[in-house]
Amino acid sequence: MTTDRRYIDVRGISVEIVRKDIKNLHVGVYPPTGRVRVASPLRLDDDAVRLAIISRLGWIRRQQAEFAQQDRQSQREFITGESHYFWGRRYRIDIIEHNGPPAVRLPNNATMELRVRRGNDRDTREAVLYGWYRGQLRGALPALVAKWEARVGVIVNDVRIKRMKTRWGSCNARAGRVWLNLELVKKPPSCLAYILVHEMVHFLERHHNARFRALMDALMPQWHLYRDELNRAPLAHENWRY
Repeated sequence: MTTDRRYIDVRGISVEIVRKDIKNLHVGVYPPTGRVRVASPLRLDDDAVRLAIISRLGWIRRQQAEFAQQDRQSQREFITGESHYFWGRRYRIDIIEHNGPPAVRLPNNATMELRVRRGNDRDTREAVLYGWYRGQLRGALPALVAKWEARVGVIVNDVRIKRMKTRWGSCNARAGRVWLNLELVKKPPSCLAYILVHEMVHFLERHHNARFRALMDALMPQWHLYRDELNRAPLAHENWRY
């Protein structure tokens, strides 16, 4: 259980410290800005955490440098000519105004047609596209969940989708529930599978410890590659982390 959350400065780097009832200290550097977060055992004071951060400064700065080089998607206006993503592929969007119902169509591997009523504003166009995204993601889940339930050895009672600002996924192990970020529909399918398995493994192991990593290695040996691919993919101006 988290009992304390605070920030300290270590040689010009702002570090978030979250103290928990855990055995080992964990340091994470998260995209897109290279935010540093430490999960610390309750027994360690700020000085001990500071020393641990200093010992990892080289690695932390390398991670931050990599994130600084990543591509970022600008704010989307949902106008003809923009780039939008679906299952890891980039499409040029073509806005088609007509008098019929809204729809999204992929006529080829490079074009995404967004059909809307005349005069629809940017927010309405976004809602149409994200409604389609949600349907596509929802349609991909039943077979994927069934496949990994058999392999992981857990039952997922409920999978929910929402647009999250800071996480690709989350779960409630007791309820057997998984939440997935709607933005995953823009990433390669391997990224969706990785996040789903990641959350399912949390049903068996709560923490990102050696046991968690061993389970991931056994179930999905290439999970590190999928995680890196996810974090390399073009990101919106939001605080994604995983």
